[in-house]
Amino acid sequence: MMKQNKVWEYIKAIGTALVLALVIRAYVVQAFKIPSGSMIPTLLIGDHILVNKFVFGTKLPLSDKRVLSIKRPERGDVVVFKYPEDRSKDFIKRVVGVEGDVVEEKNKEIFVNGKRVNEPFIQHTDNSVHTGVMEPRDNFGPYLVPKDKLFVMGDNRDQSYDSRYWGYVDMKDLRGKAFVIYWSWDSIKNFPRFGRIGSLIH
Repeated sequence: MMKQNKVWEYIKAIGTALVLALVIRAYVVQAFKIPSGSMIPTLLIGDHILVNKFVFGTKLPLSDKRVLSIKRPERGDVVVFKYPEDRSKDFIKRVVGVEGDVVEEKNKEIFVNGKRVNEPFIQHTDNSVHTGVMEPRDNFGPYLVPKDKLFVMGDNRDQSYDSRYWGYVDMKDLRGKAFVIYWSWDSIKNFPRFGRIGSLIH
C-alpha cells in the first residue's frame, strides 16, 4: 500500500510539472531558435531566445481576443509572430511602424511620420540602391499603417524578407516580445558563443 501511494505521489508530481510547463509555454515564456540571418547583427543564426508571451496580452483559448495586456507593441520592439503567408511558421523582426504611423524608405533610410529614424542596430551588406519601381528593398511608400497592424523589418536590411514584400503583421498574430538570448551555438566553429549568453535583446 505504501509503495502504491509513493507511485501515485510521483505520478501527481510529474503531472503537475507537465501542466505547469504547458501553461508557462502557452501563456508566459516560450523558447525559439533563430534559423536565418535576417536579424543580424542583433540576432545570429544559432541564437536561442526567450519570448515574453504575456506582455502584449494573453490570448484566450480558441479565440484571437487578448486580455490582461501590459503594453502595446512599440517602434523598436523585436517581436515574434505568425508569418502572414504561412501561419504555421514563426518569424522574428523589428517593429518599424505601429497603427497610424506613416512609414517610408528613401535610399535605404527609414522615415516615420516624416522624420528620419536613427537605427544604430541595422546593417547593410549591399551598397547598390534599388529604385523601388520593381523592388521595394531600398525605396518604398509612404504607407499608412492600418489599425491593429504592424510594419516590421529585419535588422539585416538587404537580406530580410519582411513587410516591404508581404505587408503588415496583424496584432492577433503576435507571439510575443523577444527579450533575452539564453543560448547561442556557432555551427561553423561547432562551439558555443559564450559571450552572447544572457544578452538582453534591444
